[in-house]
Amino acid sequence: MPSEPSKDLVALDNPGPDRDYEVRCETPELTCLCPVTGQPDFATVVITYIPDQHIVELKSLKMYLWSFRNEGVHHEAITNRILDDLVAAISPKSLTVVTEWFVRGGITTTVSATHKA
Repeated sequence: MPSEPSKDLVALDNPGPDRDYEVRCETPELTCLCPVTGQPDFATVVITYIPDQHIVELKSLKMYLWSFRNEGVHHEAITNRILDDLVAAISPKSLTVVTEWFVRGGITTTVSATHKA
């Protein structure tokens, strides 16, 4: 059965809740549409977090990021939305989302958003 994009982030129990450790997820495959021009935008997204009681299941994260492909959204908005949705799903001790956008019109953009419990 083929996979489909989804906004559903799946939380799994943290296998090491008694220790602080950092999880880093990175992919160069974040895509969305420019809400002004409709042209595609491409970014590398880096998600770094210290879990509390839950971690994010990686396939659900992949499908979640894929769900932005046809959505018109500004770089700042998508970065903050990813942060908010992950915090709502897994309630981490801290979480940072960094999006590094490919050059457009001679300008590269990096957006960083952080949550601390």
